[in-house]
Amino acid sequence: MYSTCIFCHTGLGSNEAIEHFPVGRRLAFDAAKGRLWVVCRACERWNLSPLEERWEAIEECEKLFRDTRLRVSTDNIGLARLKEGTTLVRVGDPQRPEMAAWRYGDQFHQRRRKYIALTVAGVVVVGGVVVAGPVMGLLGGGGVSVANGVVQLYRHGTIARVRVNGKVLKLSRKMLGMVSLRTDRESEFSMQIPYKTLRAFWKGFEWDSLPTVKLQGAEALAAARHVLPLINRGGARQSQVADAVSVLERSSGVSNLFGNTAASWTSLTEERERKGMWSWNSDGPIGRISLLPPPVRLALEMSLHEDDERRALEGELMLLEDRWREAEEVAAISDDMFLPAGVSAMLQKLKRS
Repeated sequence: MYSTCIFCHTGLGSNEAIEHFPVGRRLAFDAAKGRLWVVCRACERWNLSPLEERWEAIEECEKLFRDTRLRVSTDNIGLARLKEGTTLVRVGDPQRPEMAAWRYGDQFHQRRRKYIALTVAGVVVVGGVVVAGPVMGLLGGGGVSVANGVVQLYRHGTIARVRVNGKVLKLSRKMLGMVSLRTDRESEFSMQIPYKTLRAFWKGFEWDSLPTVKLQGAEALAAARHVLPLINRGGARQSQVADAVSVLERSSGVSNLFGNTAASWTSLTEERERKGMWSWNSDGPIGRISLLPPPVRLALEMSLHEDDERRALEGELMLLEDRWREAEEVAAISDDMFLPAGVSAMLQKLKRS
């Protein structure tokens, strides 16, 4: 039984309402197809249960959903809140746009709210320094240097880690903006990812001085699963989510979507560069994912999520279970990183008692 989100590694919480599935505070279930998800309340993404024996839990969810009065239902999707606080999402036979609105709408809206809140907070802090600085003597030469140092630390601090060939590559916010999607002679598409090294630190974080790794096929998609949620961290409006679903419906699969996007985006950016419509220079390479239209970026991320579930539902449950185990390990490391050994031993003793 897993209890950690496979996307953001946050604990999923527990419930006392579903005896056969005590994980999660929000559960989504499709009784007809035998699917059960735990919705992460931190990132709002749906974690498909890798359990093969989930029918008892689904039947229990169905009974509780029908018995509760605190529910809102359409013809295809219903929402019910149980007395002890657990929320149930009952999936019937929705059209893809309706299902996407439930699955992706909350997570992109939540990202948007967080992004706006952080941006406003940053503006307030900077504005306060500008206004109060001259009065308090903070905007002298030393004050400006400190402020500039904080900005550089924010831009170049590690925000993403991508595992490639047994090595963990570290990326900053600026490097995320440089990740590019390109056409490739050997495969449908490739990804160019810059990463941190000591040499790059001394030479500066400009594109020409950064080491890069080129990934193709499955390796590129695996890396995209890590970097796309961060590139899309600004979230989206409801209309943009709807547009992303339209993009997704026109593609015939995740590789097809990435390949077509790479071809059209590379061609467009090369043409604009030839016409001098903007200068790339040190800002990054042609084909930067961060400059794609928001619906296309969102569709790329959504396609990876749906591809994971398709493979799991086709019987590749071992792959999904491996990702859950990895999430549990990462969460355990993060939780225990700063705890003395005596504290961990005491917690284990208390749990046993």
